[in-house]
Amino acid sequence: MTQPNLPENVARIIPGEPFSFHCHQKIDCFTNCCRQLDLALTPYDALRMRKATGLHSSELLRRFIIVEHDQQSSLPQFYLTMVNDGKASCIFVKPEGCSIYKHRPGACRTYPLGRATVKSAKQLEEFFVLLKEAHCHGFKERTLQTIESFSNAQGLASYNYFNDLVAEILQHEKIRAGMSLTPKQTQSYITALYDIDTFRSKLKEGTIAGAAALPENIFYDDEQLLRYAINWVKWFLFSE
Repeated sequence: MTQPNLPENVARIIPGEPFSFHCHQKIDCFTNCCRQLDLALTPYDALRMRKATGLHSSELLRRFIIVEHDQQSSLPQFYLTMVNDGKASCIFVKPEGCSIYKHRPGACRTYPLGRATVKSAKQLEEFFVLLKEAHCHGFKERTLQTIESFSNAQGLASYNYFNDLVAEILQHEKIRAGMSLTPKQTQSYITALYDIDTFRSKLKEGTIAGAAALPENIFYDDEQLLRYAINWVKWFLFSE
């Protein structure tokens, strides 16, 4: 797999390679990483944020997620809303830390690691980087980590699993070739992946094109429903 060119403060790291890092409430930079950032959200992030807030997914989308779709991108992009406090702070950050910590987005869990997947020979290959930013003093701590130990401690397995499923859409050959979505395709993409409650209702009503008959339990299991939604989007966008 061809490796990308990386900035000075970003270094490739391999499984098993140790690095020193620990974040905690007593560190002097605590929550600095929750400000001045563009935090991209995945469908699984939205699912977990919905659980944390107790909001209907359409209300979560309206209040806390910014949707951007320009002519240069085939697919819309989704970002967490930031507070206009002069620091562009995350809307969920409090003096004591993250108010939705149990369900925080995958990018927050992964930091200071970065994980990317690249489709190669019809398979997804992953690679990791370590991001050392000046504002982060967690690297001065003596706690030794590896990709494996840090990922396990941060509960990243389910996030990575769903992100890899979505990567099959994001890196599909038609998307890479610059596929242009119709307004209907764009709205269906948003609804299926980021508005799971509305997607569930439409499935029950029988108004989702090409939807197969589903077992009743899928309507009460958000993760099963998201898996179905991801597969449905692949069919809806790329079947022709």
